[in-house]
Formats: sequence, C-alpha cells, structure tokens
Amino acid sequence: MKKKKLTLFSAIQPSGNLTIGNYISVLRYWKYLQKDYKCIFCIADLHSLTSFKKKKENLSIKKSILDTLALYLACGVDPNQSIVFIQSSVSEHSELNWVLSCYSSYQELTRMTQFKSKILDYRRHINSGLFNYPVLMASDILLYKTDKVHVGEDQKQHIELTRNIANKFNSIYGKIFKIPDILIYKSGARIMSLLDPKRKMSKSDKNVKSTIFLLEDPQDIFLKIKSSVTDSDLPPKIVFDMYKKPGISNLLIILSTLSGISLCELEKHFLGKSYFELKKEVYNIVEKNILKIQKKFFFYRNKKKLLYKIFSEGSYKASKIAKKTLAKIYKVLGLFKKYQ
Repeated sequence: MKKKKLTLFSAIQPSGNLTIGNYISVLRYWKYLQKDYKCIFCIADLHSLTSFKKKKENLSIKKSILDTLALYLACGVDPNQSIVFIQSSVSEHSELNWVLSCYSSYQELTRMTQFKSKILDYRRHINSGLFNYPVLMASDILLYKTDKVHVGEDQKQHIELTRNIANKFNSIYGKIFKIPDILIYKSGARIMSLLDPKRKMSKSDKNVKSTIFLLEDPQDIFLKIKSSVTDSDLPPKIVFDMYKKPGISNLLIILSTLSGISLCELEKHFLGKSYFELKKEVYNIVEKNILKIQKKFFFYRNKKKLLYKIFSEGSYKASKIAKKTLAKIYKVLGLFKKYQ
C-alpha cells in the first residue's frame, strides 16, 4: 500500500520584492519538497497589513500578490502537485486567529524577538496586528493538520509558540490539533545584510543597498555586491568565520548554496585571492540564478488568467480542509457550527 504523504505548510508575505535570502533559505527547496510531501503554499497577504501603508500602497497589493505567485511558479512550485492560495481568500484563517488569541498568553507574545525588534523599527507606529502576528501564523499552520512547517531560521520561535498554543488547546479539549514539526535547512538558513552582516537581509530594509531582490537589474546587483562589507585584513583572508569575518562568511554562504560547492572547498579555492575576486564569483552565480528565475517569472506574470485560475482552484482546495478543521473546533467550544 502506498504510504500517505505528510502535509507541509509554508508561506511568504507579498510585501515588496522577494530577496535572494527568501530564495536561498526557503523558495529553492519547494520544488523538491512537493515531491515528498502534500504541500500547501500560502501567500500571506493578511500578515502584510501589519506594516502601515498609504492608500495607494494598499491598492497595489493585488499586483504584489500576483508577482509573488509568479515567483512561486518561477521557482518550481507546481499547482498540479501542491495547493497554492491567498490567505485572505480563506476566511477560516481570521476566524481561528480570534479563537487562538483567547488561548495565547500576553507574556508569551511579548517574548517574541521579532516583535521586540519591530518596536524599535516602528517606534510610535505600533499596531496590535504586529503583536498578534504569531497567533495568525499559528492559525495558518494548524488549520491544515500540518506535519511539517518549512520556514527560515528567524521564524523558529514562532513555530515553537504555535506548538505551545496547540498543546494548550489539546490539553483542554482533547487531540484537536496536530502538533507540527519545524523544517529548517541549515544550508543558507539565514542570509545576512550586505552592508551590516550581523543583521538578516530584509526586503523591508530602509537601505536597499543591503538587499538583493530577485527581480532586480543585474547591473544593480553587481554594484551592491561590489560595495558589500568585507574587512580590512592585509593580506586578504577568505575563510568562513561568522564571528570574526561576518561579511566574508555571508558572501561565502551565498556562493556555496547557489553553486553547490562546500565552504571548505571554497576556502581552498580562494586561498591567496582578493576580496574582489570573491565578490566577482558571488555576482556571477547570483546573476546566473536570478536570470533563470526572471525569465520564468515574466513568462508566468504575463498569463494573468492562469494566475487567477491557480488561485481560485487553490483557495477552493484549501477552504475545504480549513472548513472541516474549524467546524471541529467550534463543536468542542460549544459554539454553533458554521458548517452543517
């Protein structure tokens, strides 16, 4: 008898361009994961509302959603093998978010490192959505009886919170939620800023020179990599050491993950070579990968009817699963069942 595939869930916000960090840590694996798992890939547009936007920016979110879907497809996601959908099109995410908020402690949420860092970034412009973000993320995951959650390393704490919330709920009402395991690939799990290699590369970084975007002009990428932070060692020493040489190490990780050459081999290859030679090879491999992605992206992005069809079918499939889960939750809570 054929073994039933485990369910894997993963999601990315459609806020701004996706980066080489998103690709290396998460997106590049999806093509292969969907062969071994029943994959559910979500475009988390509700999460993107946590950052303040002007009216014009809100009107462009549909464009960002379609761009993100086209990038999913360009990176190898197959809607015939996986469920691909928009978070806001499945209302059960918002409904379960409220329920789980009532089973999440204030103390737990204040300990989330991402929330604490965003307080510093946003300062006075703090909304409760930023605070409640991890609970909505827990709802996304738990609706689909998820076995594995594929995320970047920076989301590890949120998955631990998801497990805690599910265990708390189950301890009261029985085995309602499946407790998900986290899936993080160590190789390239955290790509750092080009200008501040002690901080994660982010699509929302105020200094765009810190970030490589997947849809960026190759010439701009070259200039960014050329001006990336290294160090002042003379003669130059190209070795992997995240503590003493974070800038060099970050470039080596990008080169290693995209080329498939180990860090040890790269250290030997660059023995006696200059930092510019390292940057040149990093650019060459980044350009090679990005041009492939961009070619496929523009192919899919010009097929708007196809993109809407994928979303429509994916949202229908996701909704069928989510409705069953939420009906079960309403029943144990003593609420009127939404679905008869």
